[in-house]
Amino acid sequence: MISLKDVMDARERISEIAYETPILQSEQLSKLCGNQLYMKSEHLQKTGSFKIRGASNKVIHAIENGAKYVTTASSGNHGQAVAYVANKYGVPVTIVVPENVSMCKVNAIQAYNGKIEKCGTTSGERLPRAQEIAVQESGVYIPPYDDPFVMAGQGTVGLEILEQAENVDVIIVPVGGGGLLSGILTAVKESNPKVKVIGVEPELANDTYLSLQNKRITTIPATSTIADGLRTNQPGDLTFPVLMKYLDDLVLVSEEEIRQAFSFVLERTKQFIEPSSATTIAAALFNKLNFEGKNVVTVISGGNVDLDSVHQLIVSTTE
Repeated sequence: MISLKDVMDARERISEIAYETPILQSEQLSKLCGNQLYMKSEHLQKTGSFKIRGASNKVIHAIENGAKYVTTASSGNHGQAVAYVANKYGVPVTIVVPENVSMCKVNAIQAYNGKIEKCGTTSGERLPRAQEIAVQESGVYIPPYDDPFVMAGQGTVGLEILEQAENVDVIIVPVGGGGLLSGILTAVKESNPKVKVIGVEPELANDTYLSLQNKRITTIPATSTIADGLRTNQPGDLTFPVLMKYLDDLVLVSEEEIRQAFSFVLERTKQFIEPSSATTIAAALFNKLNFEGKNVVTVISGGNVDLDSVHQLIVSTTE
């Protein structure tokens, strides 16, 4: 498992690339949720998501150790981040994406000079292909979540939350492969174990929920959840033990609840966030947390949304 020192080392390594993102507050959200609600705004991060943290930690380490070519597999955000860092250091990069990837994420990857290859619709299809390309090109594969350097990089979100919200009681984190959650858990639980950390998954992508219930990694079929950044089939081999050790709870939200949360945040706070990010707001809005009167930080993981799909996400918040 990674340690707090790994996260602190990552913070130093990525300090010239990743931003320290702000924590925003909404009085309306707080009132509706019955808690003092804050938003850790990784949608304002460089490349539009938290992924730049883990990607830069891993890519920089790989380059320091002689990497001349890198690849990864991604539904979009991790690919953008890896392409950005590789381009910054002048290293060629190939990103393997799903066939149904959002065009805004494809455009961003290409803007960072990343080569795109489409492969299937599941992480189980695209990850092996990215690894195969790395071997063919004598390069280094950059995992999207199941890697100690990636996990440690994502954990820097947790360090910042503890510094920016000194009286935080609970942190709510979206869960895909578990890289962000495992990193935050390590940073938070090894710094202040009294702070509770709760994961959130879509009901349609409940692989981590099932894995925790079964106490072993459990695979699910391909999912079509609107939270495209959370469409993993199973948690990572390295991330899952961290969740088993430290996670306080994991809750599920429906597709309609995600849409309601997305729409509410856009209308009332004027923040443009991804459906994957909206899962944490949905958990707070729809009484999934079973507590009141707490200082709650929701991790807004990203803001890269295909504009052509926005009309499918918006629902009335006044009905």
